[in-house]
Amino acid sequence: MSQNKTKSQKYRLKLPIDTANLDIIREFVAGIAQNIGFDDEDIHRIELAVDEASTNVIRHAYEGQTQNDKFILIEVKTFPDRLEISVIDHGKGFEPDKIKEPEMDAYFKQMKRGGLGLYLIKTLMDKVDYFIKPGVRNRVKMVKYLSL
Repeated sequence: MSQNKTKSQKYRLKLPIDTANLDIIREFVAGIAQNIGFDDEDIHRIELAVDEASTNVIRHAYEGQTQNDKFILIEVKTFPDRLEISVIDHGKGFEPDKIKEPEMDAYFKQMKRGGLGLYLIKTLMDKVDYFIKPGVRNRVKMVKYLSL
């Protein structure tokens, strides 16, 4: 993967649904982000956002279904000014508009665990869009712009 400032490139990674594959996913996106010029801090943000989105797919999209033939697809598109990452599955989906942003003070007072994934993704990335068709194709598209 050489640095190419003039046109976009597209990379794909398809893996079985398994939390053991999260390391592979993080390394995949981090390597691409580093090659197009993101600094370590932004690479860490990208890794964390993709890890959260992928974990949500692994834990929730195929809940109650046999995992053997279920996959997660990571698509990364590079542009001169940004990185676009899509996390794609064919599971049950969800309604992102119905998930409320957590009240952090109350969250910490109650010492809750979990439930911050979507909030973290929105906080870490510059733009997040959801395209949900349960059982057909669900995609979380995340964009991070290069600081020029």
